[in-house]
Amino acid sequence: MAFIDATAVNVILPVLQNDLRATVAEVQWVIEAYQLFLAALILLGGALGDRFGRRRVFAAGVFIFAVASAACGFAPSAVFLIGARAVQGIGGALLTPGSLALIAGAYEDTERGAAIGSWSAFSALTSAAGPVLGGWLAQHLSWRAIFFLNAPIAAAVLAICLLRVKESRPAQKPGLDPGGALLATLGLGGITYGLIESPQRGFAAAAVAGSLVAGAIASLAFIVVESRARAPMLPLDIFRSRAFAGANLLTLFLYGALGGFFFFLPFDLIQLRGYSPTQAGAA
Repeated sequence: MAFIDATAVNVILPVLQNDLRATVAEVQWVIEAYQLFLAALILLGGALGDRFGRRRVFAAGVFIFAVASAACGFAPSAVFLIGARAVQGIGGALLTPGSLALIAGAYEDTERGAAIGSWSAFSALTSAAGPVLGGWLAQHLSWRAIFFLNAPIAAAVLAICLLRVKESRPAQKPGLDPGGALLATLGLGGITYGLIESPQRGFAAAAVAGSLVAGAIASLAFIVVESRARAPMLPLDIFRSRAFAGANLLTLFLYGALGGFFFFLPFDLIQLRGYSPTQAGAA
C-alpha cells in the first residue's frame, strides 16, 4: 500500500487539483505531508516495533494507513486531504520497517536472503505499477479510488498478519527517542514549509523566514540531542563510514531530483501536452 501510494498519487495531482480547486502549494503539501511524517518517524517506528512487538506495531500501522486512506478518499477539501495524508505518513512509518523486520524474524538465515529479495522485488513492482494504476483509476473512475483501493488490501493484510504471523521482538528492549523524533519532525517540517511557501510569499516574508530559521535550529538541535542520547534513533557514529555517508549523500541528491521530476511531469503531460491520466502514468 505504502509503495503504491508513494508513486500513484503524483499522477493524480492534476486531476485532484482541478476537482478540489487546490493551489500549487496545497498540491505540493499533498505529497510532502505524507513524506514528511514518513521520513521523520520511520526510525522511531522501527524502534517501537522492537519494543512493543513487531506484529503489533505493523498491524497498527496498517490500520492507521487504511483509515487515513479512506479519509483521503472522502476529502472535501485540499486542507482536509493534506491532514489525512499526514496521518497516512504516520501509518507508513509504522508499517514499513515492521514489514521487513517481520520477514527477517520469520525465516532462518539460509532462507532470509531470498525472502528479503522477494520483498524488495515486490516493492519495486508495486512502485512501478503505481503510476499506471493511479492514472487508470483517475481517468475511468475517480482519483479518490486510489485511496479507497487500500481498504480491501489492508483488510487482507491484517487478516494474514493476525492469523498467520507470529509476534517477534529482540531479546533486549531498545530505548526510545521521542525527543529526536520531535526535533526531526519540526526541523523537516519548518524547512519544507519555508521552501514550499517561498515562491508565493518570498523569502523575506516573516512566516517563510521564520519557518526556515526554526527548521534549521530544530535540525541542529536534533544533531546535538542524537549525539548525547542513550538510545538515539539515528546514531551519528555510523556517518564515520565514508561508504555509508557517501551512499546517503548520493541517495539525497538522487531522490531530490526524482521527487521534483515526478511532481512536475504529470502536470506537463496532462495539462500542457494533453495526455490522459492513464497515458501520463504509463509514460
